[in-house]
Amino acid sequence: MIGLGTMGSNLLQNIADHGYSCAGFDIDSKKVATLNQLNRDGIKGFSDMNDFVKSLNSPRIVMMLVPAGKIVDGVIEELIAVLEKGDIIIDGGNSHFIDTDRRFLDLEKKGYHFIGMGVSGGEEGARRGPSMMPGGDREAYNAVKPILKKIAAHVNGEPTVAYMGERSAGHFVKMVHNGIEYALMQLLSETYEVLKNGLKLKDNEIHEVFKKWNEGRLKSYLLEITRDIFAYKNKGAKYLLLNDIKDEAKAKGTGKWTSQAAMDLNLPIPIIDIAVSMRDLSKYKTLRTRASQIYSNPKDAKYSDSSEKYIATMEEAFYFAMASAYAQGMHLLYRANEEYKYELNLGVIAKIWRGGCIIRSEFLEDIYAAYKRDAKLKHLFLDHGIENSLVKSIPGIRTVVSDAARGGIAVPAFSAALGYFDNFRSENMPANLIQAQRDYFGSHTYELIGKEGVFHTEWEEPNN
Repeated sequence: MIGLGTMGSNLLQNIADHGYSCAGFDIDSKKVATLNQLNRDGIKGFSDMNDFVKSLNSPRIVMMLVPAGKIVDGVIEELIAVLEKGDIIIDGGNSHFIDTDRRFLDLEKKGYHFIGMGVSGGEEGARRGPSMMPGGDREAYNAVKPILKKIAAHVNGEPTVAYMGERSAGHFVKMVHNGIEYALMQLLSETYEVLKNGLKLKDNEIHEVFKKWNEGRLKSYLLEITRDIFAYKNKGAKYLLLNDIKDEAKAKGTGKWTSQAAMDLNLPIPIIDIAVSMRDLSKYKTLRTRASQIYSNPKDAKYSDSSEKYIATMEEAFYFAMASAYAQGMHLLYRANEEYKYELNLGVIAKIWRGGCIIRSEFLEDIYAAYKRDAKLKHLFLDHGIENSLVKSIPGIRTVVSDAARGGIAVPAFSAALGYFDNFRSENMPANLIQAQRDYFGSHTYELIGKEGVFHTEWEEPNN
């Protein structure tokens, strides 16, 4: 293992727990010392690359958990100077799939086996069982599969790891996973906004809402930790730590990559897009503060009903938007599979996301079931099982979005979920006007209903 930060160290200990001898390397001697201080049989840390590689049996299996970008390239360059052809290199970080494609082809030419693998679950997942999404060299995956299956989380006795597909498939799947994660986190933050500033619930009441939701069909890891955050008070204080945290969200870029990839494929994922945009907007604190002093909330910015009935409506709205977030992510995977020839199996992806990863949820069982009914399902909204639940939730999403708009409360992700759905179910969108406009100002032509070919009109000429 190269990179002995929290993830690398925990994953190394997880591997050792299952009877494998491991070596760890880091340029930070303190991290190496911390690893060696564990005094565990089968684990040894190194700060010298040559000694580290010499400690490994051939063919060597070396995994990197280092920051994405140039650092990965630097480590690979250093590695191949001391490895031998036939050795296996695994990039377990959040690398951009385009970089993974390049590295795969380059290392293949040089005689090395390369796996780009997404790892999800955070530090606890790394230690106790993550969800893993390996892609790339199939022969190399078969060699490491016994290890990965043992260290993965297990759901119903099945490991949450599987071969994703060719070249950069693993990192593409992990990127989309993270995009869905962005969307779900944004939806939870908007729910918090409605409960706090719309329904005027107290922190302990919001905690109870999330606690109850997590006991039903919305059960998920992200909802679980949100519940816990609303119960965590400052040491020695009676108020939540949450209320002391600045409202400026940071990101490492995987959400942005998901949006960029979707745009390159001409496929809409508006909930993920808006989640990325709202993190960006949160960083403009000074501007937002000035604007808040200029523009007041609508006078009717009050919810007349804070009862259990409205909270149930919120639950329906969250279910609808959550389903849409997953559906958009899975549709992106379907389209990428067509374009990049990854040979993805969407049912298997849903299956391994059910445990160990950040977006694990009860709803993934429904997604898995949908792909078992139809392995070639183009879009989750076309599955009858999901359709039945979605239809029941439509009144809830419409109520929440309209009430929030009247009350001056921002729910852009909920709104994006509804707007996407209403256009998705529309046989005729108003895009014909856009085509007419494009032809008017740029002679871009248009197609006609029921006629072959493309057409252009001189729109400024009189038409009597």
